[in-house]
Amino acid sequence: MVKNNHSDKSLTKKTAEKIIRDNENGARQAILEDLFYDFHRSRRRVYGMNFWRGIFFGFGSVLGATLSVTILVWILGHLVDVFPPLADFFNTLINTMQSRR
Repeated sequence: MVKNNHSDKSLTKKTAEKIIRDNENGARQAILEDLFYDFHRSRRRVYGMNFWRGIFFGFGSVLGATLSVTILVWILGHLVDVFPPLADFFNTLINTMQSRR
């Protein structure tokens, strides 16, 4: 009977902790919603802002990837003189790509 009493206390404690956590999460969500609606009263404005944000994010990603690949190719182009096996690899790669045209 002692074990049953102990498990009841443990279950009660866990339930109380869960209720407290749920209340805190609900309060946080309510605060976030209030902040959102205070700053952005118009859904149209939010959608417009997110649209332009997505456009610029996509443009920046493409531009960043292009610059990264360009710099990598430039560095590898200079390393070809230092590492002849690298030059052989590039020549084979270029020949393979040209033969597939």
